[in-house]
This record gives sequence, structure tokens and C-alpha cells, in this order.
Amino acid sequence: MIGIVAVSHSRSLATAAVGLAQEMLHGESVRIVVAAGLDEHTLGTDAVAVSEAIAHADSGDGVLVLMDLGSAVLSAELAIDLLESPHEVRLCAAPFVEGLIAAAVSAAGGADLDEAAIEAREALAGKQTHLGVPVAARPDAEGESAEESAVSGRFVVANTHGLHARPAARLVAEVRWLPASVYLRNLTTGTGRVSGKSLSRVAALGALCGHEICVEATGPGAADAVDRLLELAAQRFDETDDSTDSSAAGHHLPERGTGPYPASDGIGIGPVWRLGHAELVVTEAPSGPPELERALLDNAIDDVADDIERTRASAGAEADIFRAHLFLLEDDDLIDAVHRGILAGRSAAAAWNQVLESAAAELDRLTDEYQRARAADLRAVRDQVLAVLLGHGIDIVTRPGVLVSSDLTPAQAAGLDRDIVTGIVLAQGSPTSHSAILARSRGIPAVVGAGADILSVGEGTVIALDGGAGTVVVDPDPATLAEFTGLADAHRQRRRDAEANASEPAVTRDGLTVQVAANVGDVDTAAESVQGGADLAGLVRTEFLFLDRESAPSIDEQEQVYRAIAEQFAGRRIVLRTLDVGGDKPLPYVAQPEEANPFLGVRGIRLTLERRDLLRDQLTAIGRVAADHPVSVMFPMITQLDELLTARGVLDEVVAPEIALEVGIMVEVPATAAKTATFAEHVDFFSIGTNDLTQYALAAERGNDALNSLADPLDPGVLRLIAMVCEDAGSAHVAVCGEAAADPTAAAVLLGLGVDELSVSPPAIPLTKARVRELDLSQCRRIADEALRCADAEEVRALAAKTLE
Repeated sequence: MIGIVAVSHSRSLATAAVGLAQEMLHGESVRIVVAAGLDEHTLGTDAVAVSEAIAHADSGDGVLVLMDLGSAVLSAELAIDLLESPHEVRLCAAPFVEGLIAAAVSAAGGADLDEAAIEAREALAGKQTHLGVPVAARPDAEGESAEESAVSGRFVVANTHGLHARPAARLVAEVRWLPASVYLRNLTTGTGRVSGKSLSRVAALGALCGHEICVEATGPGAADAVDRLLELAAQRFDETDDSTDSSAAGHHLPERGTGPYPASDGIGIGPVWRLGHAELVVTEAPSGPPELERALLDNAIDDVADDIERTRASAGAEADIFRAHLFLLEDDDLIDAVHRGILAGRSAAAAWNQVLESAAAELDRLTDEYQRARAADLRAVRDQVLAVLLGHGIDIVTRPGVLVSSDLTPAQAAGLDRDIVTGIVLAQGSPTSHSAILARSRGIPAVVGAGADILSVGEGTVIALDGGAGTVVVDPDPATLAEFTGLADAHRQRRRDAEANASEPAVTRDGLTVQVAANVGDVDTAAESVQGGADLAGLVRTEFLFLDRESAPSIDEQEQVYRAIAEQFAGRRIVLRTLDVGGDKPLPYVAQPEEANPFLGVRGIRLTLERRDLLRDQLTAIGRVAADHPVSVMFPMITQLDELLTARGVLDEVVAPEIALEVGIMVEVPATAAKTATFAEHVDFFSIGTNDLTQYALAAERGNDALNSLADPLDPGVLRLIAMVCEDAGSAHVAVCGEAAADPTAAAVLLGLGVDELSVSPPAIPLTKARVRELDLSQCRRIADEALRCADAEEVRALAAKTLE
């Protein structure tokens, strides 16, 4: 760590300034030496005293010298000539008090001499910006022309939890491709100036909701850079509901009586265990020269990045968490600091560990509990790289029994060994969160929203849970344990039977054949779906090809992937949904206006009709595959007839009329359901997305824990919308592709309303088929008819359970 010397005419002034700076360090140790006054009371400076102070302050990383005025500068210059041994020294022309504080804070964060000098020199910018004083250009030390002037602007953080993982990652994603140099300050706390390309530094700003942030840019496109960040801030960094960050500690727990909730069907019994990591023993001594250590580090970072990308590919809306982790692996501030540690003679593992732990500790000192939890992101990335450097496996160490946790990130859920984990109980969480969806996809019984008390249960205590009923029993008595054991045996047998018959059609007891399809996200899940007995691909989410890249996929690339999926299904139909992105899932290569509520903005078909080239290319690729495979195309977010007709017109332009291509639309909006008859004569099928339809109909965001009990697709209002679609569809068939399709209770009601296809996640296919075979359609119709007259979803579920007993 660098040292600092404070040179002043007044010893009392210097002592007070150093004391103020140390107050800002929250206990972090920075070596600051005072060389001020001729004695306690006499004003003046002494070059010999300054020289001795520099020698005392230098621990090997250099010394930054700050001076107040006049002869203090001359004494500092002379002091360098008087040094008896070589020292790396920077004389800094910064404001004495503000510069001393900025230099001390940056030194505590691991800054080198140049970085600390820049922070010190720019210490007045926040005050200048706040008071409307033009900010001077930054010096040539950063490689910028002295003639370049800085452009600045300010915004107030509107995100509920401030600039935590998602919005910070979105900010860095915007900045890292800009030609301008962009810096941020937290004017409310006085923290910064930090690079907008460094996720760790942006997080360390401690920017909470309501804090005022200064954005400053220099170089090419500086004004555009500031404008873009101000627009992004006005959009809350594209975060539609930041109360749902499943990676964060400090998340509000459900109130008593609001949970637990069933999240993943099945019975789980076993001892409580909590997330842990393999023991990582780091040695300081390098195994070779710095060049070898850097190569080892680079290879480890590449391996971890590849692993994160693989996990991220199936993370859906949670992909921003993985984006944040990837940005940390590419963070120049962190990597440069590690390289300096390696050059100083440390091993790659030791340097990496020290730098990331220091950055995490900086976040630990933030006052907001939610933002302090961002240190977990740094430590997770730290441990992943260390594990590779030290020859260990993945950082999630699965243990037998029931995992109890506050919440899980998708990465943590994806890292669990389903052959060992018997169940999951989360204090927080939503049944429709992506961690819950991953638990279902992995066949691990899970209960969420169990409340804070579950976290006090000691490790090793036996827990029994029913993931289908949302029941949790801690330390069950022998009779209760025997009951759960019997249920577990029956459930395992049921799954074995279902898997054995998965390739057979799903026919109700009174003879109706129900198509059980798969929701597919890539070629791998297509293969899994076929193995699980899927009758077709009811929903292929093509956006996986378009996200997280700098340009749209070509027609040839799209054709290749769509054809690979079609070949997996070997003659069974695949339904390709056209690009479903927009304000809530932005594409970096598609400029979009600011939207106050992206869920109600330009997304789905609205976006692709504006960017007709995207739609035309995609339909061209789909048409090529449809020439020799059974393919349907489905348009998302249709609300107006002219949208459908225009989309069909583009389809007719690029696909020859002799190619058999079924056309359908998603029903995600209440108005679309109410206008089914208008659309029916122009489509071959409807596919109801119950996730979106439920949240739009009930004004309840499906990932919001506080609305778990409200956002239920079996609400009679939602069911009435589904009934409208089935009644007015005419000859078009009706599918459901939302989460409700895999709900055993909901399936009976949906079939009773007239749905003839259920599209579910691949692991749910065998049990969904088995459930259909148990049902009598006439009984399902009676349940559906009564359900429409129920008061709420709870009453509907009770009705179905009683009738189907």
C-alpha cells in the first residue's frame, strides 16, 4: 500500500486534516505521516523533516506528498534531493484537505501512486459540479489532452436498493464500449471519483436510492456518453423491480402467515445443511516467474468465465447476476492491481485473493445492508478463480440433506447435485423465481417463503418437506417422519412409472388426447425434451440467439440452430416464437427510447415491427427450416389485429406460399384474450402465456415476493380470460406455455376450460402426462365451471383438490 505525507506550514492544520482523513477510512490502516510546522506552534516547513517523513511513510509501494502552499512545495522538492535511498515519490498539486481525504480513501482501496494522485487532484470536482462551477480538464497523466474539457451531469439514483448488482452491471455494460473515459462520484457521500468501467469501483460508491451521482466524461463522444448514462439512470438502469434480486442478503422477509409456498413438487427428508465452499489454502510464494503466474491467472479467469457463461445461458431474467460476475472478471482496476501484486513477487493466487478481498471489504463497510451484500459477488468470483488456480472443483460444495438458506441465486441452484440434495427450504423467494424454476427443472423438492425462523434451525436437524403442498416440519416426531417417508416412497414410484410411460400419448380417462409439449431454450434442452417424451416443442424461445452479443445473428446462423432443434424432434412439430425482447431485455445493437415501464413498452412484436430487418431475417431463417421440417411460427405480445396482419405480411414476403407453416400468437395481455374472436380467423393456434397474463391481469409482478399469494394463475379473473380464448378460438387450437401448465391442480382446470395442449419444462413432461391420464374431462369441465364463480385462487385450489380426491 502506498504511503502519504502531509506537508503544511501548520502542524495543527495537518494533524487535524489527517485525523479527518482517517475518519473516512472506517478502521482501514493507511500510513500517513505529518511533516508540518517548525514546531507545535511555529509556522513553517522543513525539507529535512519532509525527507525523513517520506522515508518513514514508504513501505515499498511509493509515497504521495500533498502540500498546502508556497514554501511547502519548495521544501517537498528539496526533500526528494535529500533522500539517502531511492524512493518512488509523487508531489501532488491537489487541494490539501480534500486531496488528503481522497488520496487516503483511494490508498485504502488499493490504488497505486498514479491512481491516488488522480483521485486527490480531482477531489474538488464533486463540489464544483454541485455548485455549478465548470470542471477543469483532467491532466495528461491519464493520457488525455489538456485541451479536452470534461462534460458532466448529475442524476439521482431511483433504484430501490441503489446501484446493486443488476443496475451496476447494466451501467458498466453501457460504459465499457464507449470511446469516452467515464467517471462517477457519489455527491451525497463524497465518495469517488471512480471509473465507470470498473464494476467493483461502481459498487464501492455505496450509491443508495436518493443519492446524487455526478457523471463526468472526457475524450471522444464525452457529451454523448453523459447523455446516455443520464437516460439509463432515468430508466432505473432497466431494472423493473429491484426488490427481487435473489442474490442479495438484506431482502425483506415475508410477513408471518404469508408462506411457506410450494415451489417444486416432491418430498424431501434429511438433515439441514447450509452453503459452504471447499477449503482454499493460498500460499504467498510463486511457483515461477511473474510471466508464468500471470499466465496461470489468465487461464483461470478464462476457465471461470466459460463456466459462468454456461450457467448464464439458462438463467433467463437472472442473467444480469452472471453478467455482473463476468464484468468482475474483466475489471481492469482489479486485474491491474493483481498484476502489480504478481510483479511484486506474490503468487497469482495470493495476489488475486488479496485484491478481491480488499475490494469486498470496501463494500462490507457500506452502511446499507443490501449493498454490503454485493461483497458476496466479489467473494464468489474470488473463490471460483482461486479454486481453479489451486486445482479444486466448483465452489458450490453440495452436501446430503435439505439445504436451508435465505435465498439462492440461479448459479447456486444450478450448482446443486440433485442426486445428493433431498430438498430446499428458503426463508425468502417466490415460486415463480428463477431459482425455484431451476429447482423444478432439476427435480429437487423445494419450499420458499418459509420465513426468517427457518434460518435459526441448527445444522444437522432433520427437516421434512412437501414441495407440492408447501409444508415444512422441523424435527418431525416418529409418526410424522413415517408419514413423510411413505409419501416420498410413493412419489419416487410415481416418477419412475411416469418416466417409463413418458413416450406414450397423454389420454384422459374418457378418451381426449392432450398434447404435452416442451418449452425449449436451446439445442440441449431440445434433446432433453425428446428423451423425456415431449410430443412437440410448444415454445422455442429464440431470443437466446440474440442476447449478450454485439450484433444480431445472421440468417444462416439462425437457420443452423433452428434446424438443429427441429432435427432433435425428428418429425415432431416445433413452435418457434419470434424475438421476444424489448425494454426489459435490451439488445445492445438496438437503440430504444427511454421507457418508464418497460414491461408496458416496446417489446416483442412491437420492437420487431419497428426493426423490420430483425423480423424479416428471422422469418427467412424459419421459412428455410419449414421447407423440410414441421414448423410453426408464433408472434409474441400481439394486442392489435394490424400487428398480426403486418407480421403475416412480412412472413408472406420471405416465405414461399407452398411451404406449410402454421401461424399463431401468444396471449399475454387481457385485451388480447378479450379479442380472441378478432384474431381467430387469422391464426392456426393460440398459446397462452400464463406468467405474463397473470401479472398483467392482476397488476402483480410475478417475481415480487410480497405478491406471492396474489400472483396466482388460478385466480378466477385470469381463468375467465383463458375461458374467453377457448370459447372464441373457433377451429384454432389453444395451448398453455406458462408455469401453470405443469401445476397438477391447474392442469385439470385448464383442460376443463378447453385447453388442448400443455407446454412445460422438459423435466415436467413425464409427470404432466401421467397427471393427464388420471383425469376425466367431464369432471374437469365441472371443476372449471365452478372455478369461474369462486372468489379467489385459494378457493379454486380447494375446490379442485376436493373434487379430484
